[in-house]
Amino acid sequence: MKSKFQFTLSMIIFGTIGLFVKYIDLSSSEIALLRGLIGSLFLMTVIFIVKKKIPWALVKVNAVLLLASSIALSANWIFFFESIKHTTLSNAVLSYYFAPVFVTILSPIVLKEKLSAKKIICIGIAMLGMLFIVGNGKVSTSGVGDLIGIGYGLIAAAFYASLMLINKFIKNMDGLETTIIQLGIATTLLMPYVFLTEGFGVLNVPGSTIPFIVIIGFVHTGFAYLLFFSSIRKLKGQSIAALSYADPITSLLISAVILQEQMTFIQLIGGALLLGSTFISENNSIRFSRRKIGYM
Repeated sequence: MKSKFQFTLSMIIFGTIGLFVKYIDLSSSEIALLRGLIGSLFLMTVIFIVKKKIPWALVKVNAVLLLASSIALSANWIFFFESIKHTTLSNAVLSYYFAPVFVTILSPIVLKEKLSAKKIICIGIAMLGMLFIVGNGKVSTSGVGDLIGIGYGLIAAAFYASLMLINKFIKNMDGLETTIIQLGIATTLLMPYVFLTEGFGVLNVPGSTIPFIVIIGFVHTGFAYLLFFSSIRKLKGQSIAALSYADPITSLLISAVILQEQMTFIQLIGGALLLGSTFISENNSIRFSRRKIGYM
């Protein structure tokens, strides 16, 4: 019961990140950089306290995969945050949650897994749900279409799917070790990228933004990942698949209740089709939720 509570709490925390991103007056790449920096420092402090050693020999063996997955993680965060800035939180989250569909489509090619009739049907239903969501995208008063935000969400989902698939090939490293290394590499890669594209404004973070950045770094990254990895090994695959939906449900509730963002009836149906199809597909398939590293 304790493990289920910890896992569910981590999912709820992940589900609230969009609310905080909405109030951060920085670019998506700057948010990703600060999140990675604070989160990696938090987790490094934890493993130092518990005297857990990083297996550097294994890091060297998996170096290429760790580098590729870190690039995917960085891009995943940037495009997801960009999606939140361009559209409603519900649209961003639902488009982002198309990632399991991408994984299922690519698994026969990358992982040599059989694509069953059940999975094919689930893919079709998920695509239909996404069409319902996209087809009812509104154009905001600022002239920027929600479709742009949904597009960014789908790109983020593609990078997240890439992250999941790459992680399948990382050998003999547990999830926490892998995530710490990925966060460290991602932060290192983001530094020159942010300085070249955004300048050094990230060094002068607005005072009103600092609390939200700190929360995203410590709570949504460090603490949430710690809860996640502390509980996931003690749970069954079906429990993980079911409880992981606390994440999008939390985001959708925040979108509707706190941000008061509206979805049309067709979009609600689309969201139900998308989430329902991925839930059914994940229950007995590639254990997508067991490798939810870098999520949200």
